[in-house]
Amino acid sequence: MTLELNTMNESSFDRSRLRLNCSGTILDLTARPAVMGIVNLTPDSFFDGSTYTDQEQEPELERALYAALEMVSAGAEIIDVGGESTRPGAAYVNAVEEIRRIVPFISLLRNHSDVLISADTYKAEVADEALKAGANIINDISGLTFDADMPKVCGRHRCGVVLMHTPARPESLQWSHDTGAPQRDVVRQVLDFLSHSIEIAGKHGIGSIILDPGLGFGKSVEENFRLLGRLDELHSLGFPVLAGVSRKSFLGQAIRKCGEDAPPPARRLNATISANTVALMNGADILRVHDVEAAIHARSIILATRDAMEDLP
Repeated sequence: MTLELNTMNESSFDRSRLRLNCSGTILDLTARPAVMGIVNLTPDSFFDGSTYTDQEQEPELERALYAALEMVSAGAEIIDVGGESTRPGAAYVNAVEEIRRIVPFISLLRNHSDVLISADTYKAEVADEALKAGANIINDISGLTFDADMPKVCGRHRCGVVLMHTPARPESLQWSHDTGAPQRDVVRQVLDFLSHSIEIAGKHGIGSIILDPGLGFGKSVEENFRLLGRLDELHSLGFPVLAGVSRKSFLGQAIRKCGEDAPPPARRLNATISANTVALMNGADILRVHDVEAAIHARSIILATRDAMEDLP
């Protein structure tokens, strides 16, 4: 690994693509990677489920707003808002319920902050309402493949779009417990999938694109780490790259002690910091995290080291 950030081949990568126009607001990744803080308004997310919902599983908007503003104060450039858990085996949430969960919060956050807001959804109807309420980015785990109307909505709003690789819908995925040797070229599979997603986006005038390899989504432990180690190869597609490793099960498997179960998400912070550091060293332009301050510190150490190395004769 090299200690370089955003060092894509100048001849093959248009660095203007590190400045994304997200519904009129610029996300500038040219100087340093961004940190995206997660706010899940769901009762069943794998780590923070029910953190921002009450006993009746209703969103607690003021508590969520306080948490989001704390993330912004800590240095988050983006807040990612979700209303449906996409953990393996998660129950489907219809568009009406998802809108009810996230749109009032997006409006509330927009009234209190100019931070970039991302809506984590693969449904066009939800995306449309979220963008009208003040969101700037749509974070689509399906890479525009689950809902045929999603590209039209994103193109019309001229928003930023995160295109993620997933091999299947969340309800049919499994946790990353398989530790056998990979039987497929997962990097090539992800590149091919995302190339198709980019083609779909281009046909609808979507130019502000972020690529996400979908770490933890339908991949073995080894495949996740292979993608993490070869993250920079996604830049060959010509767009910035997001890494979402925060507290995921493949990290728990890596730090599991012999003869014991993998640590639960609450005990995966140190592993997350380590994985985020590896992601930055391998070219990540955005870190999607639950723990913003820890990610900011990891970024600061990487940047300080890079700057010191650049001063050498």
